[in-house]
Amino acid sequence: MAGRKLGAKRAKAAGRSESGQAVVLSVVWMIVLLGMAGLVIDVGSWYRSQRDLQADADAAALAGAQDLPDNTSTASGQAKSYALKNGFTLPTSGITITGTVVPDDSITVKVDKNAPTFFAKVFGVATVPVRAEATAKSSLLGSAKYVAPIAVNIQHPMLSGMNAGVNCPCFDVPTTLPLGKTGAPGAFALIDLDGNQGGTGASDLANWIQNGFQDYLDLGDYFSNTGAKWDSSAIADSLNARLGTVLMFPVYDTLTGTGVTALYHVIAWVGFRIDSFDGSGSSGSITGAFTSITWEGLPATQPNSEPNLGVRVVTLIH
Repeated sequence: MAGRKLGAKRAKAAGRSESGQAVVLSVVWMIVLLGMAGLVIDVGSWYRSQRDLQADADAAALAGAQDLPDNTSTASGQAKSYALKNGFTLPTSGITITGTVVPDDSITVKVDKNAPTFFAKVFGVATVPVRAEATAKSSLLGSAKYVAPIAVNIQHPMLSGMNAGVNCPCFDVPTTLPLGKTGAPGAFALIDLDGNQGGTGASDLANWIQNGFQDYLDLGDYFSNTGAKWDSSAIADSLNARLGTVLMFPVYDTLTGTGVTALYHVIAWVGFRIDSFDGSGSSGSITGAFTSITWEGLPATQPNSEPNLGVRVVTLIH
């Protein structure tokens, strides 16, 4: 009898011991799990902070590249200004301007900040450093989007001549684009951007003028649109709707062939601000000014012989 009681006491004591061990193990595992959860939260927070900082660096670099390669001081100022708008200070030491294809065509932005911790504070770590770097490049426009179908001769005096003793292209100088015959029978300074052979109607041309051609266009040969369509109400309406805005025009050096087989050889793109328009049958004119501008498109491949007419595209390269 006494033996049975002693055994029961031992079994009960053993049960309490195992129960106590289980509690200790549970507490340990809870601490481990909470630590792992805290680490996951902290790492996720640091990752989000780095992603946000990278987006800010990208934006600052793209903003600065808008003024390259012509004005490096303005480019640095733009990058700093854009960074400040996004809530961080970009020091001069964090900006580097270099040349990739031509001198001063690229800007690199390096930024860093301290991201706060949550559970890591238990171990005395209040913040961790996060860093981001971005490089944007300004290039000549190779393939252009949103082009208007009005052809401009490279020999226009504001593109290849001189103005006030300065070699052109000359920007923001009032000038006129003639819209009459351009040297081939049936050619009136209009281009069929969609590849049709002289068959594009006035309504489509008007849409391209007002909204731009929706696909990317490469440099090369384009068919002339035949017929004088400058007195079309649709084209007149679209040009009047764009008064005071900049259109992207193809620039050609040669016009070969006749009629529907006439080809404009497009060698570049140029921005033109329209101030007024006069259309009358087989003649007419657009008054405004050529302008330098950053446009949507794809960078020109190198090397090439494309003249620099002030149209550039900005892209992130790192």
